[in-house]
Amino acid sequence: MKLSDFKFNLPSELIAERPAANRDESRLMVLHRETGEIEHKMFKNVLDYFDDGDVMVVNNTKVFPARLYGTKEKTGAKIEVFLLRELNREARLWDVLVDPARKIRIGNKLYFGEDDNLVAEVIDNTTSRGRTLRFLFDGTYDEFKKTIETLGETPLPKLIKRPVEAEDRDRYQTVFAKREGAVAAPTAGMHFSRELVKRLEIKGVSFTEVTLHAGLGNFRSVDVEDLSKHKMDSEEFLIEEKAARIVNQAKDKRKKVCAVGTTTMRALESSVSISGQLKPYEGWTNKFIYPPYEFSVANSMVSNFHLPQSTLMMMVAGFAGFDLLMKAYKTAVKEKYKFFTYGDAMLIL
Repeated sequence: MKLSDFKFNLPSELIAERPAANRDESRLMVLHRETGEIEHKMFKNVLDYFDDGDVMVVNNTKVFPARLYGTKEKTGAKIEVFLLRELNREARLWDVLVDPARKIRIGNKLYFGEDDNLVAEVIDNTTSRGRTLRFLFDGTYDEFKKTIETLGETPLPKLIKRPVEAEDRDRYQTVFAKREGAVAAPTAGMHFSRELVKRLEIKGVSFTEVTLHAGLGNFRSVDVEDLSKHKMDSEEFLIEEKAARIVNQAKDKRKKVCAVGTTTMRALESSVSISGQLKPYEGWTNKFIYPPYEFSVANSMVSNFHLPQSTLMMMVAGFAGFDLLMKAYKTAVKEKYKFFTYGDAMLIL
């Protein structure tokens, strides 16, 4: 498949600026792969498609407030720092992106907070945009993290044009969020409210968790026409023994195993035995899934509506089937479904 195959016209007003008033009241498109039927529902109607013994696999990663605004020493130039990941906890070393990158050199100091109560020094240029920062902080690690929490901003994608608001701190997380490490939310999981989870559990549906810390690669554009030449960013993931056991038991009993989101699906497909069983794993994955692709673990999927030519859209096309997904996306545009991070959801059966 080629990059240009995944082009479609997405009017900018269909990119959601805000989440639905209630998590489980976004719209839901239901896609039936066998018949090609498309249904239009509310997200809470997901309840009608799952039964006793089915399993929902969710990503329990937690987004940290990764965007910091600081000033450069001497010049006072305003600098945006995007924390990508912690490299060394004791040394307070972080892999970051800086903007504008051209103004930052090794040895520069950056100041954050009204009282300049957090200082960082640039110690390495890793790429043209990337840098390694050492935070100069005397307190304990917990105090350091609390300072980052206070000064950092929820890292909404740049496509959302409005300023970040207080409610984003809660709504740009899922109700499953536990393990901190993501700079992008696993958006399909954001449609589940605690009440909906409870109602599904009462029906006999099990929830099990994996962790995949979603990185900025989720928003990086593909710039090669031949998809086999695209390289995905690596992301850290964890599948525990218990999750693998729950998923494999459901598979053995021919129950539904539903991957909630592309991050969950990537984690599942990154640790599969030859016989199609899910294996426990802790490590990194740069797996790029696009059609045609034979999925081994999940037989259903919840997804948001993704941007044209994005790797996320390509993965979903691999699962739904390219032609059906393109038909569904055209329908979504016509029916004015909302796209992207805070957009509506799709259930693929």
